[in-house]
Amino acid sequence: MSSSYVFDKYAWRYDSWYVRNREVFECELRAVKALGLSGVGLDVGVGTGIFSVEIGVKVGVDPAVGMLRIAKDRGVNVVRAVGENLPFRSEIFSYVIMIVTLCFLDEPKASLNEIWRVLKKHGFLAACIVPKDSSWGEFYIEKAKQGHIFYRHAHFYTVEEIERMLEECMFRVTEFKATLSYDPHDKPRVEDPTDEVGGKGFVCVKAIKIP
Repeated sequence: MSSSYVFDKYAWRYDSWYVRNREVFECELRAVKALGLSGVGLDVGVGTGIFSVEIGVKVGVDPAVGMLRIAKDRGVNVVRAVGENLPFRSEIFSYVIMIVTLCFLDEPKASLNEIWRVLKKHGFLAACIVPKDSSWGEFYIEKAKQGHIFYRHAHFYTVEEIERMLEECMFRVTEFKATLSYDPHDKPRVEDPTDEVGGKGFVCVKAIKIP
């Protein structure tokens, strides 16, 4: 069963997680907003559009139709596509966001190369991940081993691995914003993001396109 099929069939389940874990979502949302992205944006792996509508991203792509239906209902202009083959002209977006998307891609570098192509000169990419060496990453990896419907399809990365991947695809890392300083089993609380990534369960890496 492919990950796109799973996200298509269980889109409602994916979306309900953010409703049930509102404090965690608010922490993650604050981290993305703290990157100060502006202009015309694209969400690669838009999912149900729950981040896009809060950030102001108008266009999103995803291969899962079930996800796109929800995102469209939220007002996002959606396109069914994969990150490895974006159906857009070159150099038209000011920024691109990928929120917990890289870990579900079969060819992450191919997607990063496509993002580089559609970004304007000196455009930004925000790649947000759950680091595999954080308590949250370890928690989800254990769930994957137990056959979790979503996480069993994920390949988690460290922040350092993401940095190297970005550099290999002609990006230069400029900034970090991180949150979720507490463990998955702790009582959730809303916290402001920090530049310190060590031990955090959600990290956004901001990188600029190198011409």
